[in-house]
Amino acid sequence: MEDVSIGPSSGGEPHGLEVVTHHERPRPHFGIAVLAAVVTFLVIGLPTDIVPNPLFGREVPVRPWEPWVLLATSVLTGLWFGLQRTRRIVAADGTVAGEDSSVPPLSAAGLALFAVACPVCNKIVLVALGTSGALGIWEPLQPWLAMFSLAALVGAVAYAARRRPCVDGSCRVRSAS
Repeated sequence: MEDVSIGPSSGGEPHGLEVVTHHERPRPHFGIAVLAAVVTFLVIGLPTDIVPNPLFGREVPVRPWEPWVLLATSVLTGLWFGLQRTRRIVAADGTVAGEDSSVPPLSAAGLALFAVACPVCNKIVLVALGTSGALGIWEPLQPWLAMFSLAALVGAVAYAARRRPCVDGSCRVRSAS
């Protein structure tokens, strides 16, 4: 957790304010990671019928790479949510700013949903391309879409892991603004 406190200066600072930045590295939340991975697996796997269920069906059989993309997407999304921590800036009046966004992993998981979905079951693709276009144009693009979504998730996880603050508080910083 990173807290930046802005308060009155003890003297010598140009504007009478002193900025103290505290860095602490929180532990990853295993429970959040597992929950996010399971939810992702079910949200993508059930409607695409990669996870067999009585509610949804497919016109095109599940291709051999689709379960692996589903598994990797679920694990990476879970990792991202397990590593994710909000960075807060706490002002002297108690207001907090600097919350993080979950748009990158959720967008990449959304792309994975389109990548593993049945090409002719997707109403958006059918309206835009027709049945022959869905099979002739969209289906060959789906593995590329899957690779792009997994690369985006790997990048989001790497970014979340790298930007986590210091381990033991040794990088506490005092600076004047």
